[in-house]
Amino acid sequence: MNVATGASLGREATLAEWLNYLEQLHPVAIDMGLSRVKTVQERMALIPVCPVITVAGTNGKGSVCAMLTRILTIAGYKVGTYTSPHLLHYNERIAINGVPVGDAAIVDSFAAIQAARGDISLSYFEFGTLAAVHQFMAQQVDVVVLEVGLGGRLDAVNIFEPTASGVVSIGIDHQAYLGDTREAIAAEKAGIYRQGKPALCSDPIPPQTLIDVAHTAGADLQLIGQHFGFEMQAEGQQWVWWHRNGSRKNALPIPALRGKYQMSNAAMALGLLEAVKEQLPVSLGDIKRGLLEVEWPARFQVLPGRPTVVLDVAHNPHAAAVFRASLDNMGFHPVTHAVLGMMQDKDIDGVIKLVADRIDVWHLAAPQLPRAATAASLAQTVLAISPRARVVEHESVEKAYRAACEAADEADRILVFGSFFTVAEVMQARGQ
Repeated sequence: MNVATGASLGREATLAEWLNYLEQLHPVAIDMGLSRVKTVQERMALIPVCPVITVAGTNGKGSVCAMLTRILTIAGYKVGTYTSPHLLHYNERIAINGVPVGDAAIVDSFAAIQAARGDISLSYFEFGTLAAVHQFMAQQVDVVVLEVGLGGRLDAVNIFEPTASGVVSIGIDHQAYLGDTREAIAAEKAGIYRQGKPALCSDPIPPQTLIDVAHTAGADLQLIGQHFGFEMQAEGQQWVWWHRNGSRKNALPIPALRGKYQMSNAAMALGLLEAVKEQLPVSLGDIKRGLLEVEWPARFQVLPGRPTVVLDVAHNPHAAAVFRASLDNMGFHPVTHAVLGMMQDKDIDGVIKLVADRIDVWHLAAPQLPRAATAASLAQTVLAISPRARVVEHESVEKAYRAACEAADEADRILVFGSFFTVAEVMQARGQ
């Protein structure tokens, strides 16, 4: 196969063959900029006629997309949702009503993009973004929910004009691409805001740069705590959502997704629904049922059985702080085992510092990726922070998890975190 053209690939190729090709197609995995992907979008006339909701943020954006998808699906709409990365199968990224589309459909979209791009090189993510919207238009969805991959302003998702957009949280991550301050990162994420369109932010302390970008764009900026928000009631068993326009939704159930931080995510989801209510009305019953039924794997996911196993894709300090807070809300466990694997380009020291005093035994391993940090380097960081920590290095994430299960008593807990790839390898080991 000629990697430059992919001439031998077509609709008869498998999805695995296509993904292998796409991984080699572009010279770099992350290539910030919209000109190339925008040109291909225009050639294909990929302009959704239905409402588009775009969600960005350092953490929490996937949970917001999951809540939106479930509520809108229950309300009877056909919902196209694009998220990334995936845990086990690429198809997870492109879903209709929460159900991943099949291999053949994705291959069909890849082939269409290949035919349209000519000599324009596209990254793996850009190809996938175009394929998602190609599928959503082909299947005539009623609404498109798009999760930004990285940043916002220069992310491929941003070529599609949103009806409403939201920035969930702003933390330090992807510094090489977005900047090393919250102010710089906030400005990049606010790039999804549009003139005259609802532009929500659920970060409790939004940097001034986000506010400035929104105002410069002429967006209808709505900040949590000022223009919309939530209040707990019934001793924390229910809550109220409110909006500056006087709208209130009372006696709402606590979202099925665990963690107190999910309350602000739910408030964001309801704020975005409020923003599109003229085109996509939903009932209070739809919202309540959607909050109770929403699922989003590996976001403080507590698995059934003993010992207690918690899966969380926390991979930056912002997410680690939330992870710690959720751990503190769990019941007592005599011993906490951690299965940790991280990427070299992440703030490993920052993540470990935030949770070190909650962990008794560390099982360390490198996920099966070239950019994964070695078990030895992770051990060095753990011991530098907690010199008396019990640390065990393993050849693989699966072996680390098996060892933790063997060492843990029924009353103990096992935490699996540090990377999407770490969690995915444990899920595969469990046969999920």
